[in-house]
Amino acid sequence: MPDWQEWVGREMRARDALGPRLAAQWCATFDRDAPPDTAMPQGIHLCLCTPDARTGDLAPDGHPVRDDDMTSFLPPVPLPRRMWASSAMRFHAPVTVGAAIERTSKVASVTPKSGSRGEMVFVEVDHETRADGVLAVSERQSIVYLEGLAPDAPLSPPETDGGSFDPAGWDAHREVLPDERLLFRYSALTFNTHRIHYDAPYAQRVERYRGLVVHGPLSTSLLLQLAGAHFGENRLASFTFRGVSPAICGEPLHLVLRGSGEDIEMGAFAADGRQVVKASATLA
Repeated sequence: MPDWQEWVGREMRARDALGPRLAAQWCATFDRDAPPDTAMPQGIHLCLCTPDARTGDLAPDGHPVRDDDMTSFLPPVPLPRRMWASSAMRFHAPVTVGAAIERTSKVASVTPKSGSRGEMVFVEVDHETRADGVLAVSERQSIVYLEGLAPDAPLSPPETDGGSFDPAGWDAHREVLPDERLLFRYSALTFNTHRIHYDAPYAQRVERYRGLVVHGPLSTSLLLQLAGAHFGENRLASFTFRGVSPAICGEPLHLVLRGSGEDIEMGAFAADGRQVVKASATLA
């Protein structure tokens, strides 16, 4: 398999604006009131400078087609399945309503691997998001490409015979039920056309998920909101998350955190106790 090292160092710039309408739609999506001032809660950057590929340029999975055009940003990895595996974020300044947004993205590494799941390729991308010229968020995002699955491969995650999540021992706990309406709205906010989030037959038959998949960034947004409710808005200096297992639409999701200062542990768990997201954070 090629190593695509010529893609390392490629840059892309995107511009956007955080207008009052987008801010209101973000708040409405999460059943939140507008903030008392113009500073939006942490996580709003995930809905800014989103991809704008034409419909005719989308692959069967809903992601933009990957080709070997030397002007393309991401490498043309032929593996059909793609997911956002992890991110490490640093928050430098709040993003305010009305701000002009510019995001610079740079391919940091492309790493082919082989493992129990077959051939994989990890692509790390560094993003810097500026609001009115001020650095607001820096982030390293890890994208993983995976081999396709057989039509009779077991559905993921598997059904369990029992088990439950126990929030004892955590300092904060919130239970949410991500349903189709929430997934649709988050896809709209992020202009995300990956079919695992809205096309149940595709998610089950092609990518072999048990149902519609909750977006990793949606789970992340909910965890950031838990931190905001517990510590106060825009208090985090850093936040790191890694997807562990799929969260399935229509099934309860438990959001938790404990600790403070430089040692905050966070996570999202399914109702049966299966961990969905592992995360950590620090306070400014």
